[in-house]
Amino acid sequence: MTARTIVITGASDGIGAAAARALKARGDTVVVVGRSPEKTQAIAAELDVDCYAADFADLGQVRSLAAELLARYPRIDVLANNAGGIMGKRTLTVDGHEKTFQVNHLAPFLLTTLLMQRLVNSSASVINTSSGANRYGRIDIDDLDLANKYSPNRAYGNGKLANILFTRELHRRYHGAGIATAAFHPGVVATSFASGSTSFMRLGYTGFFSRFMLSPEQGADTLVWLATATPGADWISGEYYEKRAIQKANKQAYDDELARELWERSEAAVAP
Repeated sequence: MTARTIVITGASDGIGAAAARALKARGDTVVVVGRSPEKTQAIAAELDVDCYAADFADLGQVRSLAAELLARYPRIDVLANNAGGIMGKRTLTVDGHEKTFQVNHLAPFLLTTLLMQRLVNSSASVINTSSGANRYGRIDIDDLDLANKYSPNRAYGNGKLANILFTRELHRRYHGAGIATAAFHPGVVATSFASGSTSFMRLGYTGFFSRFMLSPEQGADTLVWLATATPGADWISGEYYEKRAIQKANKQAYDDELARELWERSEAAVAP
């Protein structure tokens, strides 16, 4: 079987790195992307794969990443938008957006749309790492950057809810062109994703309870399954998954008008 090209963001550690290891072992051409050049290069050296560093808090770096991927890879069979995290106090990025929303939604939205023609030409799968935290998101389309009523948990919940809305709207717009897409919750995984947050989650992910969490390999299982199974036969495009099964998300996730408007507002927000 011809090796497929799989791009994984947030792949310098955690479930992204675990997925990269599993997919490389299957014989796929894996491309790892991470925020830290040192950590990303270490994973790339371990697996003998290509790597790129990009900080999603800077949309200029996302544009540069997309240009490098387009120049290097004539096919992209799977794009796994896995980068993200929960932050601390409300801060704005160099692009003027609330950091949690940009890193979790706007940056992967921009990367996907910049790669769109290549993805369409490749009949690609786009896999978006969401979270069960989507259930405590509440998106106000007129306050996406949470100038009002900010909290780290609400910002993270909104970002993960936005991942599902993006998935559903991506399916609506591009499934007919050959793209398959899914969002998934990896489970509660012992990773460092909350280490920079002031949220109570930081204590759970780094303290006593972390020993009862899933391993990164277990958390990566659904991502690897979506990347290797056949959309339309094994999984349904546009849906939200956990443990390889469709799950119920926040009721806002099924608001088609909100999904459409979020796409349009996101396009405006990432315009250069």
